[in-house]
Amino acid sequence: MQATDILSSEHRVIERVIAALETAADHLEAGKTVRPGFFLDAADFIKGFADGCHHRKEEGVLFTTMIAHGAPAHGGPIPVMLYEHEQGRAFTREMRESAERLQAGERAAASRVIENARGYAALLRQHINKEDNILFPMADRIIPEAYHAKVAEDFEHVEHEETGEGVHEKFLSLAEKLEKEATG
Repeated sequence: MQATDILSSEHRVIERVIAALETAADHLEAGKTVRPGFFLDAADFIKGFADGCHHRKEEGVLFTTMIAHGAPAHGGPIPVMLYEHEQGRAFTREMRESAERLQAGERAAASRVIENARGYAALLRQHINKEDNILFPMADRIIPEAYHAKVAEDFEHVEHEETGEGVHEKFLSLAEKLEKEATG
């Protein structure tokens, strides 16, 4: 299995949470009761899994390996992906802060929760599409075959040593919980 296949499979999990986030934002906008903690849980998933594990693998392992094998560090797709990761972090921070205000009884914060949840979802949908269809095929071409096993091994190190044993599984469980709550 190529290292990029691991990242693509993680994209499918992230997309499930994005769909749940969009559904919850739609419900909130329609005036239905949505637990503010849903958005806090989604922010925890994003920070812990999408950013803390997935983006850490991309930024700390894949991108650096690609650059070492000829991908441009400036002016190519990698700086765009890094910029979009930062945009995602900003949407997540704003969503969390707004959800905390909503949870504290500030009903007006609902519009900011909705805006940031949708902003994050829209950003990540197009971001994932670019990675799956442009960046990952590029990585598969420029990283020599002999290095793919090392990249996958480094991903395992990130997942188990840097983020902690069992953390990945915890967030997979949270993704399932968010899906069920949003569609329940």
